[in-house]
Amino acid sequence: MESNKTLGEFIIENQQEFKYSSGELSRLFNSIKLAAKVVSHKVNKAGLVDIVGRAGGKNIQGEDQQKLDVYANDIFIETLINRQIVCGITSEENDNFISVQGSDNSNTNKYILLMDPLDGSSNIDVNVSVGTIFSVYRRISKPGTPVVLEDFLQPGINQVAAGYVIYGTSTMLVYTTGHGVNGFTLNPAIGTFYLSHPKIKFPEKSKIYSVNDGNYTHFPEGIKNFIRYCRQEEGDRPYTSRYIGSLVSDMHRNMLKGGIYLYPNTKSNNGKLRLLYECNPMAFITEQAGGKASDGNSRIMEIEPQSLHQRVPFYSGSIKMVEKVEEFIAKSRLHKV
Repeated sequence: MESNKTLGEFIIENQQEFKYSSGELSRLFNSIKLAAKVVSHKVNKAGLVDIVGRAGGKNIQGEDQQKLDVYANDIFIETLINRQIVCGITSEENDNFISVQGSDNSNTNKYILLMDPLDGSSNIDVNVSVGTIFSVYRRISKPGTPVVLEDFLQPGINQVAAGYVIYGTSTMLVYTTGHGVNGFTLNPAIGTFYLSHPKIKFPEKSKIYSVNDGNYTHFPEGIKNFIRYCRQEEGDRPYTSRYIGSLVSDMHRNMLKGGIYLYPNTKSNNGKLRLLYECNPMAFITEQAGGKASDGNSRIMEIEPQSLHQRVPFYSGSIKMVEKVEEFIAKSRLHKV
C-alpha cells in the first residue's frame, strides 16, 4: 500500500496519542530512524565489506557476538547519546545499563530505551532478514539524577512505545505507542520512511506456527502436544510450519499472515529470549495488533523483571493459537499432579 505520508509527518499528526509528549517522541524517533538507516546501509553491504562473521567476543549471555551486533549496538548508542534524548540506555549486548548525562553531569530527559540492536545477526552470513527491537519507558527515578537499575526493571505494561526495524528485501520500521501498530518502509533513494502498513492487525484466520523443531525433544510435554495438534489433519489443520530463526522476521510475517511464534523453556533453560529486550516490546506490539503474548501461564507484560538479562518462555501471535498453547500447557500440568 503506497502512501505519501512520512514517518515524521505521521508522528507529528498523532503526537496527542503519546500521553506525555511535548516533542520528545518525535526527537526520539528521529534518532531511531537515523541509526536504523545507517545499520540498514551496512547490512545491505554485507559480503562486500568486512562486516560479516564473528567479532571474537561474547555478550553478557555468553553468546558469540557477530561483527554487525557490535556495529549496530555502537551506532544506536552513539546516536542516542549524541542527541541527548534519553537519560538511560540498556542493550542485550551490554553487561549493564548506561546512564546518559549532560555536560553538567545531570539529565532531565524523562525516557529510557532498551534494545536488541541486531536480532538474528547469525543469519547475516546467509543473507536472511534481521532486525532491531526497541522499547521506551518513562524513568521512575528523579529527573536530573543518574538513572538507576529500577528504571529499567519495569513490567512491560509501563511501556510508552515499542517497535522494531526489519532489514530485509526492504527496510521497515514498525511501532506502537499504545494506539495501534503502523509500519513504515524506507525509500533508500531519498532516505525517508513512508507509511506503507497502516493499522496492522493479525488476520482472523491463522495457520502458521513458528518454532525451532530441532529442540523438540527438549520441549515440555504441553508444547510437544501443541505441535502434534498443529500437524494433525483435522478441520483447517495441519497448520503450516515456518521458522526463520530471527524473532523480528518470524513475528513480522506472522503478524501480517496470521500465526504464532513459540520459544519454550527446555530441560536446561527457561527459554532463550530476553524479557526486557525482546519479549516485552514484541508483546506490546502483538497486543496492539489484536494478538496475545504469554509465557504459557501469564501475560508477558505483567511479569515483574528481576534482572536486566532475564529470560522467559515466549508465545506470541493470534489470540486463539496462543490460548490453545496455554490450554495444552495447563493440561500437561494437571496430568503431572
